[in-house]
Amino acid sequence: MTSGPGTTSGPVFLGDPDGLGDPDYFGRATPPRGHVAGLAFTDAEEAFRLEARQWLAAHSPGRLPSMDTPEGARAHRAWERELASARFSVVAWPPEYGGRDASVVDWVLFEEEYYAAGAPTRISQNGISLLAPILFTHGTAEQRDRLLPAMADGTTVWAQAWSEPEAGSDLAALRSRAARDDARGGWVLNGQKTWSSRAPFADAAFGLFRTDASAARHRGLTYFLFPLDAPGVTVRPIPQLDGDPGFAEIFLDDVFVPDRDVLGAVGEGWRVAMSTAGNERGLSLRAPGRFLAAADRLLELWHDRGADPALRDRVADAWIGAQAYRFYTWDAVDAADRGHSTAEGSVNKLFWSELDVALHETALDVLGPEQEVAGAWTDDYLFALAGPIYAGTNEIQRTIVAERVLGLPRGDDRRARG
Repeated sequence: MTSGPGTTSGPVFLGDPDGLGDPDYFGRATPPRGHVAGLAFTDAEEAFRLEARQWLAAHSPGRLPSMDTPEGARAHRAWERELASARFSVVAWPPEYGGRDASVVDWVLFEEEYYAAGAPTRISQNGISLLAPILFTHGTAEQRDRLLPAMADGTTVWAQAWSEPEAGSDLAALRSRAARDDARGGWVLNGQKTWSSRAPFADAAFGLFRTDASAARHRGLTYFLFPLDAPGVTVRPIPQLDGDPGFAEIFLDDVFVPDRDVLGAVGEGWRVAMSTAGNERGLSLRAPGRFLAAADRLLELWHDRGADPALRDRVADAWIGAQAYRFYTWDAVDAADRGHSTAEGSVNKLFWSELDVALHETALDVLGPEQEVAGAWTDDYLFALAGPIYAGTNEIQRTIVAERVLGLPRGDDRRARG
């Protein structure tokens, strides 16, 4: 991939709301799928994109039953196995773990094709997008060899076990604890986790536990991995508005975890967890393909329902937002290649989560009274509403942006000077 002046030959949408009444307007103003203004892809990258597009066209089952149901969870696991058999499950991973050793450019291209094909949501997302990057950075070779292949093909589905009744966005307030058990060579976990995504149908979980009660809030924490069928673990599903249990409470009563399932150093869990949170807020969880595909579907819906001029600007804003996020992502890819990583992941999270809600609210308004009937747009809207909450609420993210990106003083500093 290269970037810079002179690398684009296609048109760029610069914003002309008056033209939106023409059904062919976006067809003329939008570059062909795969084209990114200002970027040029290598022949190998374009060949990979085409391979992915053709395979997905031939194999994608489309929208599967909700993975928050037993039937849907089984269907999604089967899809993970099919992806893995073609080495499309985790394209950026090394071959020994089921990947293709693809570049981050290839990964983003694959994500664009994946969502454009309408392929299913990934039930393995917690594992492959959040836990795996931490295993590559902080895990041992034994942990990677043992955990990654089963993660890649959907054999092991992972749940997040971070939040607690008194520790959500303020994760450092957690009370769950781990006590050393030298006789058995491990730790004994006790406590409660809540809002654990994928937990009702998952196999294992990852989360933080306090191993040193005398240490400061952000210290004395350790990152543990544990099976959800271990003795002493109770998973209590939490029904959502639609009745399906997308989350669960996890109760741990004297749960033994061996030393081999400690991720990173003892007492260094906060640093490891923040690496995971960075992945959730940034590039690895919300690639632009998801929003590009949704914006294209919104545009098609708007035209099919008569292109109501009262909604024209909102449709345009959603489409422009998806394209802007795409450009942001390619800039982030370039930054990652240069080893650059900052709190700007919080800026990213703010943008995509609010774009997601606005885009789906617009779709529901296009549908009119039909929005009251359950369907794909309604389901996706309900999911979008969670975006400003998980991975640290957007209120917390704005504080991070203010202090760590913009360099503004902390609130208590302002009061002290007042």
